[in-house]
Amino acid sequence: MSRSELDPSHIMQVGAGFWASKTLLSAVEMGLFTILDVEALTAAQVGERLGLHPRPIYDFLDTLVALRFLERDGEGGDGRYRNTAETAAFLNRRSPSYMGGILEMFNSRLYGFWNDLTEALKTGKPQNELKRTGQAMFDELYSDPARLEEFMLAMEGISVGSFHALAEKFDFSKYKSVCDVGGASGRLCIVLAFRHPHLQCTSFDLPVVTSIAEKTVATAGLTDRIRCTSGDCFTDPFPRADVITMGMILHDWNLERKMQLIGSAFQALPEGGAFVVVENLIDDARRENAFGLMMSLNMLIEFGDGFDYTGSDFTRWCKEVGFRDVEVIPLGGPASAGIAYK
Repeated sequence: MSRSELDPSHIMQVGAGFWASKTLLSAVEMGLFTILDVEALTAAQVGERLGLHPRPIYDFLDTLVALRFLERDGEGGDGRYRNTAETAAFLNRRSPSYMGGILEMFNSRLYGFWNDLTEALKTGKPQNELKRTGQAMFDELYSDPARLEEFMLAMEGISVGSFHALAEKFDFSKYKSVCDVGGASGRLCIVLAFRHPHLQCTSFDLPVVTSIAEKTVATAGLTDRIRCTSGDCFTDPFPRADVITMGMILHDWNLERKMQLIGSAFQALPEGGAFVVVENLIDDARRENAFGLMMSLNMLIEFGDGFDYTGSDFTRWCKEVGFRDVEVIPLGGPASAGIAYK
């Protein structure tokens, strides 16, 4: 192929990707998709409600149209903007399927931290709060209950679709109990309890997190089915259950810590029990799951030595601690469930 036939558009699209990203993140930050919940609005009405300067209103809104996050009926000053089906479902704060919490965290935390990716690649060190304040990410979060709850809701937003897929695709009928280690807001337990009424569930996390889970579980009306238990997953034994789950937990840690968590899960399970991780498992050839690979870079930004992994990595680690069989179940998009059977 001659140089004149080569197309640089993909290079430009990715290189300028932060333009599109920040446009969407600012829209979520200001609640644009929420004010469009009830009715379509003109650009002037949007500007008035969000307090926007007149100069960028049309550029901002029409960029979101071009990026397919908004739809527009009409032209110019008479044009009215409305949500797409997807933004109405997932980016309207009044929607029960709202997942904008993770985008809010991208905007308030990760967008700035990723500016230091080059330094992280050269040093292997975190580029988050630890670099700026001397406090590790979780230490900072746990010291501020309101910020911790915001973080938990963000994690819930990125994971809840995968939790529903797991509830549908994995056969829970042969098990009676589930313990979600690192249970955060308790959302996985809530999803499983609603989908499988026979299950008794335990959400296991640190005390400051457990208080958040207790509120979420109570709001869902499931205090009789879900127990919220406090403990440290690195110093305390896991509550015993037929199924041990971890949603977006294992990738936070280095290999030594990963193996410790896998070993603790093995010890807590009965013969025939199952250990289930929900992660953005990287494809074994490491060529396709770009989101999973970038999530691993994000673990570098956040923790330094944390990393995401492939299904074959998970299989090898689980068999090293004694699990007999391992399988991977796709959950939609970049997410999968790794399941190890004792």
